[in-house]
Amino acid sequence: MGENFIIPLSGLANGQTDFSWKTGKEFFESFENSEILDAELVASVIVEKSGRYVGVDCTVSGRLVVECDRCLEELVLPVDLEVKLSVKFGDVDESDENQDGEREVIFLPVDNTELDMKQIVYDYVCISLPIQRVHEDGDCNPDTLRYLEPQSASGSSEIEDENNPFAALKGLF
Repeated sequence: MGENFIIPLSGLANGQTDFSWKTGKEFFESFENSEILDAELVASVIVEKSGRYVGVDCTVSGRLVVECDRCLEELVLPVDLEVKLSVKFGDVDESDENQDGEREVIFLPVDNTELDMKQIVYDYVCISLPIQRVHEDGDCNPDTLRYLEPQSASGSSEIEDENNPFAALKGLF
């Protein structure tokens, strides 16, 4: 796969450290995601360490290919998102909130020496996808769209009457 998405926290020097990973179709296939057909993404991470504080700023940009909900052809969607995390060590404390200002808080065991960003990047990319994934008006496959158009009124009622078991009841009243 080539990308490892691992940030080694134990040997990290104080200050900022940059990481960058390229990812594609194989990344989403490893999560058994069938919605994303193809991808070309770059995840850039800046880790800021100061004593016990670890802040992670991640940007993911690129493009994804999914199926259009209307015509089922390939649809290219741009991806441009930011993720801001604070890493805390120890058990989740009920008094701690899941937010640290603008940052989401991630709790790791005290003895954990690495932060695996795979699941985080995957989750945020999937959340960034629009609910309705359709081409711009006029860009959908016209051959498919003709099946979605309502049938003309002439002749369609005869076909419906043949297939409808309740058609004999029409003349009852």
